[in-house]
Amino acid sequence: MTTRDSPVRPPRLTAPEFDTLYRRLAAATSWAAGERGALAALTPQRVAAAAQEIRSGRTVSLAAPVEISPGPDSPEPAQHTMRAWSDRSDDPGLHFARDSFAMNVHGDTDSHLDALCHVIYRGTLHGGVDASSVTADGATALTVGALADGIVGRGVLLDVPRRRGVPWLEPGDHVTADDLDAAEKSQGTRVGEGDLLFVRVGHRKRRAEAGAWPTAEARAGLHPSALHFLADRRVAVLGSDGNNDTAPSSVDGVDFPVHVLAMHAMGLNLLDYLQFEHLVPVCAALGRWSFFCVVAPLRLPAATGSPVNPIAIV
Repeated sequence: MTTRDSPVRPPRLTAPEFDTLYRRLAAATSWAAGERGALAALTPQRVAAAAQEIRSGRTVSLAAPVEISPGPDSPEPAQHTMRAWSDRSDDPGLHFARDSFAMNVHGDTDSHLDALCHVIYRGTLHGGVDASSVTADGATALTVGALADGIVGRGVLLDVPRRRGVPWLEPGDHVTADDLDAAEKSQGTRVGEGDLLFVRVGHRKRRAEAGAWPTAEARAGLHPSALHFLADRRVAVLGSDGNNDTAPSSVDGVDFPVHVLAMHAMGLNLLDYLQFEHLVPVCAALGRWSFFCVVAPLRLPAATGSPVNPIAIV
């Protein structure tokens, strides 16, 4: 059995091996072309069928609280400024408490969605869209605006640490396709076409119990070869409680290979740094790991991403 002291380290991929993997995944997901990418698999019929997952009516957030304090994994925390009742307490008239909020959407702490225009690889976006479509004034293609009506469907949580018998995966550890297959079997569920796949590595639990660390330098995530599992199942979205990518990278010359493969080759929107610690005990108690899921990014038509608070309804 894998322990916290023996992380899984599949073979590194050379640049030519990564190119071969990229081409195979792009060919296998050629159906995911267009502005919505792999969300093409999430048809109205599948959304309607996913509603059958609602049995208790209980709702569970899959987002972590927004970080507003600096730390080793949040050098640019969100900025929250209050304009509240202070020196005007002697005025009995009407007043409003007000907030201002700013954040680095693609940081290493806050739960967020990556739009398909987020990844530029070899001068293009997903589907060969020219990278010049992303400018200082905003992006004009494959943006969060394509998700204005939200992402609604059947969510499936695969808990890899639970399957391995550990509380979390250590930084640098990889989730393989065998891990996903084994977690699926042990949990008695199956990932299907159009599903929103959530992969738990235990990042949030480790951070809460062991403290924050420089996540950009070391974190658990998927091995690039695990993307075959997603292509075979035709999933619509991939989310994790980490960054989805392992650090250090397992590919020569590519720092975020899962981002490149998932978003650029396959057209999968990614959800990074979610929080599953409230959902896991609910799923375990119910004995089922699928649920109705609603993901509603902000209406940011020209943006590369958005903070997000996915809701599981069981």
